[in-house]
Amino acid sequence: MNAIILAAGEGTRLRPETISIPKGMVKLFDKSLLEMQIDVFKKCSINDISIVTGYLADKITFPSINYFKNENYSSTAGNESLFCAKEKLQDSTIITYGDLVFEKAIIEQVINFKGDVGIAIELDWKPHYDVRTLHPMSEADNVLFDKDDNILEIRKNIQKPDSKIGEFIGIVKLSKKGSSILLKKFYELQKSHNGRFHDASSLKQAIIPDMIQELIDSGINVKPILISGKWCEIDTPQDLEIAQKIFGK
Repeated sequence: MNAIILAAGEGTRLRPETISIPKGMVKLFDKSLLEMQIDVFKKCSINDISIVTGYLADKITFPSINYFKNENYSSTAGNESLFCAKEKLQDSTIITYGDLVFEKAIIEQVINFKGDVGIAIELDWKPHYDVRTLHPMSEADNVLFDKDDNILEIRKNIQKPDSKIGEFIGIVKLSKKGSSILLKKFYELQKSHNGRFHDASSLKQAIIPDMIQELIDSGINVKPILISGKWCEIDTPQDLEIAQKIFGK
């Protein structure tokens, strides 16, 4: 099993912290966000770790890490960054956003998932936004379930009050077969797709939820990994303060 951390973005909402360093190098306590993720993966015996860089790539220099660079980071998004590391999508893989902080228990739950394509989801997600006033709830990556708990839809701001809705937290687990399915779909899209791609203006502008929705629409059984435990997305200075409270306990 290997891990791919997507850390190419500029992190403009975290400025001034990200003027001179990438978002993933912003520190929480005495460690950068990326270092904290690497530590968790290693504690879970995942030592084959890759980071996809972009903005200020030369500032990310951890030893014994595989590096891939999205040269077009300023004009593309997470989906394009992921496939910069396509050579690592040959086996069971965990994909994470580089601006996440999570405890070991979260990754253990992801590792224990036995399906081919799974996405980490928190069901009790709304209370997070009571304190995240700089990151509105409407920007959460929502996941809509049917009555049998199958995933129907993943996108921002799903407004269906009587339905079961969770939040995708930015972690994907693929089996070896799941990695093959994702790669095959990506190559098909590269050859034939033009115009909008789900909620993105183009395939190159697509984020990971757009690709997950494409798999769902193609009949791939994308399964929920319902997680519990400490995690936090670091998108604004306020999020850093929230994470300090969560992980300082």
